[in-house]
Amino acid sequence: MKPISSRRARAVIVALAAGSLALTACSKNEGGDSGTDSKKDQNEASVQSKAVTYADAAGSTGPAEDVAGAKSGGTINVYQEAGLSHLDPGQIYVSDAGQVANLLFRRLTQFKEDGKGGVSVVGDLATDSGQSSDGGKTWTFKLKDGIKDSNGAAITSADVRHTVERQYAKFIFDGPTYLQTWLSGADYRKALPDGGFGKKHLPASVLDTPDDKTVIFHFDTARPDLPQTLAMAGYAIVPEKTDTKEAYDKAPVATGPYKIVSNKVGKELVLEKNTNWDPKTDSVRHQYANGFDFQFGVTESTQTKRLIADQGEDKNAIQLTGAVEATQIQDVIGNAAVNKRTVKGYQPYVMQLTFNLDRVKDLKVRQAITYAVNSKSLIAGEGGAYGGDVAPNYFAPTLPGYEASYDPYGRLKMPQGNIAKAKEILKGVPAAEKKVVFAYSNSEAGQKRKVAIEDALTKVGFDVVSKEVDSASYYEQIGKLNNPYDIYITGWGQDWPSAGTVITPIYDGTQVADGSSNYSHVKDPKVDGLIKKALSEDPTAAAATWKEAQHYLLEKVLPAAPLWYTKQFQLSGSNIGGARYGSVSSLIDITRLYVKS
Repeated sequence: MKPISSRRARAVIVALAAGSLALTACSKNEGGDSGTDSKKDQNEASVQSKAVTYADAAGSTGPAEDVAGAKSGGTINVYQEAGLSHLDPGQIYVSDAGQVANLLFRRLTQFKEDGKGGVSVVGDLATDSGQSSDGGKTWTFKLKDGIKDSNGAAITSADVRHTVERQYAKFIFDGPTYLQTWLSGADYRKALPDGGFGKKHLPASVLDTPDDKTVIFHFDTARPDLPQTLAMAGYAIVPEKTDTKEAYDKAPVATGPYKIVSNKVGKELVLEKNTNWDPKTDSVRHQYANGFDFQFGVTESTQTKRLIADQGEDKNAIQLTGAVEATQIQDVIGNAAVNKRTVKGYQPYVMQLTFNLDRVKDLKVRQAITYAVNSKSLIAGEGGAYGGDVAPNYFAPTLPGYEASYDPYGRLKMPQGNIAKAKEILKGVPAAEKKVVFAYSNSEAGQKRKVAIEDALTKVGFDVVSKEVDSASYYEQIGKLNNPYDIYITGWGQDWPSAGTVITPIYDGTQVADGSSNYSHVKDPKVDGLIKKALSEDPTAAAATWKEAQHYLLEKVLPAAPLWYTKQFQLSGSNIGGARYGSVSSLIDITRLYVKS
């Protein structure tokens, strides 16, 4: 799961997140730890590696447990710097849209948190988290009774089939691809070129819907992670009769507790209650507020100032994926009343300086840049110890298999960069190869990152040409195979607790395509072989294979320079109730908020 292109991480999530659907350590809302003890933070983050449990029908039955003290009514204001790149569920793989998706859309399954770091997968539209057979190759889901979209139309298995099949269409290019590739291989689009909009459909031997309430997936190998995959925002249901293809991105139909009233792209998104959402069918979400007003174009520094001041409508406001702006962190932690209104926690994202291998072909250039980059300066722009920690490798502390001491480029010893080593490597490299085009987001955070990257690389002799990219479409632009950039900062976090959800999406050579998350365009036979091997192994054996893949990638291929691990530090207004850090979204848990008065 990739993060949004501004300061805080998708997903991905994500991401997820996430969407963010990556799982991270849980942090207490009231008071919380300071976040300045990195070793302690990383130990707390390791709760991520706990196994996610799969719930039965009882655990999937609504309504969700009430939030203590919750009240109904009021509107929650949501501040965000960049606009949303997508609202079509099939295109959602970034944490900002993933947060909105938690209010608007339902999936077959969903993650449920206990507030103590424990996470389970429950049936969302399905009666449970799924029933597997045939050694995990076949999965069956039964739909709950009384499920409707915001138009009042019943959701049936035909809508689930349509949701899956439309993922094969060419206009869906920015979302997750796990399910499609598992069902139809890396060239899945060839299996259903029109995305199911014509007369052709996936055969029953792949996807079967024998009646209105039953959905059966057939895979050629065991897919034990399917319940977690289907919980991603990217697989939320799109009702067949209301699908407008490309236009759906601007006006999707809701299945969750809220629906869209108006959408002024890049400016404002207004939600109100979806009266066709039945809380008795939903064990995760709530519908306390009358609505949400998402306001875009509000910089992180402005968000922070307004939320610290806590006046008027700002009392009813939250940050979406943004965080306390770095220069104002002391103003927050130094005021007990304000600090009490924060949520803090480790995120699953590893921020990297990614190389476009189609353009930066010389390994020496990539090595020199990796030694030169200044993680210390970059992290300072994120808020110092509150914003992140130095990343020596590609695996975050939240990921099973994390190696805290694996540091092949000496990042932990010299977080400010090893200028002498970088200069030594560059000796003999032609001047033409020292000119690099750096893409950066046109956000406050992007500007800070630009300065840090230019400063570090210029010191060792690089000619850096910086190109500004719109923050809302940042990942879309760098996701184009023929993009005109040599280097760009990206972030990725696991979609669930498995290194396979890190290595596969961003380093699998079969996934080099427009819109793919393989931003470096890695095509390495050994990496592809290790991915294939790990995906066929039991978790213990696979962990060793994923470790081997990371070491080979970082030491021999070097598709990206690891920079920092992200942390979240968000602020909300004094009239917001129910705020806590979400161990699934790695952001404020937007599903449980209410207005106090």
